[in-house]
Amino acid sequence: MERFTDRIAVVTGGGTGMGRELVRQLSAEGCHVALCDVNEDAMAETVSLAEKEAPAGTRLTTFVADVADESQVQAFRDHVVAELGTDCVHLVFNNAGVGGGGSFVLDDRAAWERTFGICWGGVYNGSRAFLPLLVASDGGHLVNVSSVNGLWASIGPFTPHTAYSAAKFAVRGFTEALLTDLRINAPHVQAHVVMPGHIGTSIVLNSAAILGHRPEDMTAEDLDRMRQAAARMGLDVSGVTDDELRGFMQVRGEAFRDGAPTTAEEAATIILDGVRQGRWRILVGDDAAVLDDRVRADPERAYDADFFDEMVGAGGMNLGL
Repeated sequence: MERFTDRIAVVTGGGTGMGRELVRQLSAEGCHVALCDVNEDAMAETVSLAEKEAPAGTRLTTFVADVADESQVQAFRDHVVAELGTDCVHLVFNNAGVGGGGSFVLDDRAAWERTFGICWGGVYNGSRAFLPLLVASDGGHLVNVSSVNGLWASIGPFTPHTAYSAAKFAVRGFTEALLTDLRINAPHVQAHVVMPGHIGTSIVLNSAAILGHRPEDMTAEDLDRMRQAAARMGLDVSGVTDDELRGFMQVRGEAFRDGAPTTAEEAATIILDGVRQGRWRILVGDDAAVLDDRVRADPERAYDADFFDEMVGAGGMNLGL
């Protein structure tokens, strides 16, 4: 698919970040786009931005849906069919995600399963709901957003990162398995797995809100665990107040968004170029390429502290995912 004009695309998590930029760039080419998100106001802002750049006649429609809930994703699919008057779609971007549930040992089970349910369940539910519409097209693309955490289940030797990493490995494995399945059973549909590095999005801030872990909501237990994590990294926070720790969490989220080596706009461009070129494996960002090379070259050392230090020095992950 070299051009997106007059095609129909579906984007989950279209309210912010890479999802918003995918909507903007697709619609700017005259692609009709249906987006879902849990935040209606954010989607309205995305549409407002997209409409300024889209050619006349380009259609945009929104739907509030939690991708972890299959019935809501099915309702979104029905909305797309009704609102766009179509019996097929050409592009599905399973993009929605959150970060949380870091420790399988210590974290609340509900937070762990909520993270896994969105990051993996959202891809599964989206694929189940929309694959028949892709098959009904003359040529379709199923684009599943994993992460470099689908290559390397860590954000460093001092911070557990289990739910997100498990989900992103599942997304990667599922999409790679679909390459054979689709080639045999629906050869006009192609699967793509996207593995972004550190992208300038609000995922840290948004995840805290979705999972009920905003800085102002942090409990004494949460703060104690932050202090323990800091101690493992050799940081002395004994003189830091609870309010200062809460403020640090807000600053961390903003720094993740504003200090990334790759912007959300750049990431969306890389993804869409990968789809145009028919690449099934799309790494996003130079840092993702560094991490991929290093993990493949020395997998036995991938979770050693010195491996992490070497990777950061070579331009790999530093601020976490």
